[in-house]
Amino acid sequence: MDLIWEGLRKALELLLTLDPEVLRITLLSLKVSGLATLLSVILGLGLALGVALNEFPGKRLVIALLNTGMGLPPVVVGLFVTVLLWRNGPLGFLGILYTPAAIILAQAVIATPIVAGLGLAAFQHLPPGLRLQILSLGATRTQMVWMLLREARLPLLAAVMAGFGGVISEVGASIMVGGNLKGSTRVLTTATVMETSRGNFDVAFALSFILLLLTFGVNALLTHLQQRERPR
Repeated sequence: MDLIWEGLRKALELLLTLDPEVLRITLLSLKVSGLATLLSVILGLGLALGVALNEFPGKRLVIALLNTGMGLPPVVVGLFVTVLLWRNGPLGFLGILYTPAAIILAQAVIATPIVAGLGLAAFQHLPPGLRLQILSLGATRTQMVWMLLREARLPLLAAVMAGFGGVISEVGASIMVGGNLKGSTRVLTTATVMETSRGNFDVAFALSFILLLLTFGVNALLTHLQQRERPR
């Protein structure tokens, strides 16, 4: 218990003094995970809409793959992204391995199936005839898609929260593709692992509490938006 209280004290100290390194790590964590979540929302919802609105052979297999992807092990994602971005890999010419861009890419790969799977479930939960009813009223396909997004906005916001939660707390892939480099790719999760390995448990607890506070803040904002939209 003493370590936990010391961690809380250290977290308050680091926050109140606006420790430059902790502030930089926190902002980088928010930037990286925020951009990864945004990318996963664009790709995931697009994929979910494509599957939900079309009938094609193997559709159930695609849905099964999406659901399986929701549980992708981060270290496996990190391995594949590292190989892709390695200097001799297919995407090695980009030269982004061990940069924040590589972490964003890995985290987006992790979050996209989560957003796609939950988004697909949200669209499939809508009334079966809703799409045809909207089109019969003269709406264009773009307007129809927008209406479906509005109708499914509550579970879709939950999908966004799940995607963000999956990447902000991720550590394995971030270390593998980012390298945990000070001043460049060190985020809250990787910094916590490093401080723990060094035996600096007070700092590790402090970083953990800051991570929890950051996660709560973002999810509280998204929850506020979700509940504000909830039908009364």
